[in-house]
Amino acid sequence: MNRRQLSLALSALGFADPLRAASEPARALVAAIDTPLRTSKNRARDGFRHPAQTLDFWGLAPGMLVVEIDPAAGYWTEILAPYLKATNGRYVAAVGGDAAAFKVQFSNPRLWGPIEIVSFGAASGPLGPAGSADMVITARNIHDWMWTPGLLDKALADFRAVLKPGAILAVEEHRADPRPMIAEARDGYVSTAWLTTTVERSGFRLDGRSEINANPKDTKDHPFGVWTLPPTRRTHQKDKPTPAGFDPAKYEAIGESDRMTLRFRKV
Repeated sequence: MNRRQLSLALSALGFADPLRAASEPARALVAAIDTPLRTSKNRARDGFRHPAQTLDFWGLAPGMLVVEIDPAAGYWTEILAPYLKATNGRYVAAVGGDAAAFKVQFSNPRLWGPIEIVSFGAASGPLGPAGSADMVITARNIHDWMWTPGLLDKALADFRAVLKPGAILAVEEHRADPRPMIAEARDGYVSTAWLTTTVERSGFRLDGRSEINANPKDTKDHPFGVWTLPPTRRTHQKDKPTPAGFDPAKYEAIGESDRMTLRFRKV
């Protein structure tokens, strides 16, 4: 691929500034997104997750120390780890629960770099040395923490403690707007105003918002909440049969949820 072709490819991925698009960091990000190390299951989600545009909006840069909270199946890990390895950064996975499967999946430092793993949860300790991280990423997690009293406050305090002054808290979350948020976001959808106010009260300020991950097809009135949609594709409540007339194709056509994409900075 020549320089012009590279520039066109990067423009298609959403990089607005052609000079930035032609830079080494941008090429490193494209290489990380295109790496054959990524699973086909995660690559198939790129049309809804918009990895290049999302990470560019959040402000990912070479040499950063990035802490990802509860990386689950490793969608962002598969991109962040090789990018940070190539740009002399560090990737830290703050894993909730049993980290055994995650450790096996990303066990080869020659491929992924020296991934660091710390625990995250209601009783976990610090995410790292105070004021050491350049970015904390939490993607589609905040609704879960609302169901355990005190966990969201503890999480935000942990994020603030590990971040440098002025560093970035990157948030992706299912968006309830324009309808009201139900109590504790039990259907997975969170109010943007509520989330923003809650995060800012914890010592951050909203630095930017993006519609990169908006999905106007998402009506947010699904029988099993946001988990009715891909990638979960829930078809019934626990220990109950699938309702008569349930049509999974309807929800497949919607795709993944409508999501807010926010960038906060530590005050």
